[in-house]
Amino acid sequence: MDFNKELLKLNIKLDADKEKKFETYYSKLIEVNSYMNLTAITDKEEVYNKHFLDSLSLACALDLSKPISLCDVGSGAGFPSIPLAIVYDNIDVTIIDALNKRINFLNDLIISLSLKNAHAYHFRAEDYAKEKRDYFDIVTARAVARLNILVELCMPLVKIGGYFLAMKGQNASDELNESINAIEKLGGKVERTIDFNLPMEAGKRTIIVIKKIQDTPTKYPRSYAKIKERPL
Repeated sequence: MDFNKELLKLNIKLDADKEKKFETYYSKLIEVNSYMNLTAITDKEEVYNKHFLDSLSLACALDLSKPISLCDVGSGAGFPSIPLAIVYDNIDVTIIDALNKRINFLNDLIISLSLKNAHAYHFRAEDYAKEKRDYFDIVTARAVARLNILVELCMPLVKIGGYFLAMKGQNASDELNESINAIEKLGGKVERTIDFNLPMEAGKRTIIVIKKIQDTPTKYPRSYAKIKERPL
């Protein structure tokens, strides 16, 4: 796979500095993954395809060229947040994750990559919503939980007029169908879905674009235990 060629399809062109940052990202990921479970994907071409390119596919969902505040919920090893922060200097990226050792990895990575526009915090999404309710232009989540759970964790963080971008795989349509009630109850409206296939037959992906059109009721989000036990 020609990473730069695939990025051009997304209207992304990397300079030498950004190319080097992706190289450093890959090296750090593999180094730390040897003693901390960050990813099952370690082959370089697969990491660039299934992690880096997949993360940057959000460029086909919204215009990312203007000043944007973005929160990545449950970022894990930094996807999609770190690739977005590398490419888009104009995006102020906030990363939250419930596992502190992942946040430590991400903060070390942010320093290694000299990223001034990325910040990682140890928080559960339902707790972070108490501090940053209705705050972000974009909230995104990738491979964290089913959509009917994710919307309650993420929508309270989105400002009215902003977007929740859910990055999903093969079962996106089923998850969306079971989540329509929750999306509407939490103040959202599904604007569109974007389906695409990653190169090298790496699988189908779907971005579900949900616009926040009204306030999320203050009783949401509930505790994670209640969300998981009884999704909206």
